[in-house]
Amino acid sequence: MIMSRIEAPCDEATSNLTDRLLAGLPPEAVLTDTDVTASYANDMASFCPAGVPAVVVLPRTVEQVRHVMRTATELHVPVVPQGARTGLSGGANATDGCIVLSLTRMDRILEISTVDRIAVVEPGVVNAALSRAVEEHGLYYPPDPSSWETCTIGGNIGTASGGLCCVKYGVTAEYVLGLDVVLADGRLMSTGRRTAKGVAGYDLTRLFVGSEGSLGIVVRAVLALRPKPPRQLVLAAEFASATAACDAVCRIMESGHVPSLLELMDRTTVKAVNAFARMGLPETTEALLLAAFDTPDPTADLAALGALCEAAGATQVVPAEDPAESELLLQARRIALPALEAATGTTMIDDVCVPRSKLGAMIEGTERIAEKYRLTIGVCAHAGDGNTHPVVCFDAKDPDESRRARESFDEIMALGLELGGTITGEHGVGVLKKEWLAREIGPVGMEMQRAVKRAFDPLGILNPGKLF
Repeated sequence: MIMSRIEAPCDEATSNLTDRLLAGLPPEAVLTDTDVTASYANDMASFCPAGVPAVVVLPRTVEQVRHVMRTATELHVPVVPQGARTGLSGGANATDGCIVLSLTRMDRILEISTVDRIAVVEPGVVNAALSRAVEEHGLYYPPDPSSWETCTIGGNIGTASGGLCCVKYGVTAEYVLGLDVVLADGRLMSTGRRTAKGVAGYDLTRLFVGSEGSLGIVVRAVLALRPKPPRQLVLAAEFASATAACDAVCRIMESGHVPSLLELMDRTTVKAVNAFARMGLPETTEALLLAAFDTPDPTADLAALGALCEAAGATQVVPAEDPAESELLLQARRIALPALEAATGTTMIDDVCVPRSKLGAMIEGTERIAEKYRLTIGVCAHAGDGNTHPVVCFDAKDPDESRRARESFDEIMALGLELGGTITGEHGVGVLKKEWLAREIGPVGMEMQRAVKRAFDPLGILNPGKLF
């Protein structure tokens, strides 16, 4: 395994580390109070151990990041990069004695070009802030994770995150044209381009997207933008079973329609959302499918899609009358995860992606797993991508229930692999799914990925213990 080759610093070593960091950073950028540093120890994942950081650093400039990495290399201290810590795999969890490198203060939008259709941003820019800024210029940044109001672009790049619009517009990786990256030894490297085309050399930009901070620190990103589409209209379709809803998804995709959104919520999720926010969703449904179009004539497109839903057995099809009603339906989907957590206390959020044709089998299998382990498992999904989010609900204070939750989580991942899928569509591997990464890509794949890691980080100081 590639792990950091150092041990947690003692008090004297921590003092020396702090002094060295302060030589190139302002005092307010270096946090050592243990009560404060403890609040940076972990992201939002369950069952992921977190260590005790020696210090938290909040740089504002590229040169400050370079100073941190030069210091870490000289002292052989691990560095854990962080954004808003909205991750769900433990990828931002601290290790003992590490420098937590929080990039949230590097939050400037450096450029928006309407001609080149690009934005140049720092990693701490919040996803929603970027989306609103480019919208003022008639442009659109499509990736929109459910946590878009708080998650950062750097974190999105680190985990190759997705969102609700991926069925039409794709994931974060498809919008990252170029990066400035601070390497483990403090050198600054630029990858990619700001042009519409470019195939010079290996695609190192794509290599960093999804690397979870294990290869370098992203300090600047060139992002592709699209023209702002028309406001989308949403349709809600009720089904008497999740199987029927998945059949509708297959019919929609097979027909050649390209919705801007195609989301599924099962009965458990719908009830949780209603209890959490009094959304008024139909609790009699076994599955609720939300579909949207942002075309010039979304009404006609929704009518055609509604007919396909009815052919698949929809019990009711209700198109939104205006963008405001559409946004209300989308908000219901966005709050699905916090709603389930509020209803049950503790959740484990899986992120298994399968071929669209296997979506029904994935949801049916998840229902069987819930019955086997006597647990509530709500499923919401980016149905148009086959990306399911089974949410395992349990009482963390009950050891037996916690054990069953973890075992059910693993069985869901195994089911996804059996169906030809992947263990993570957008949340990343982090700590939570390390052993499953090895199962998915095999021994040769692991060998090559570790070789890449060693080439970029020979001391193993960048986010040690993650991925491998």
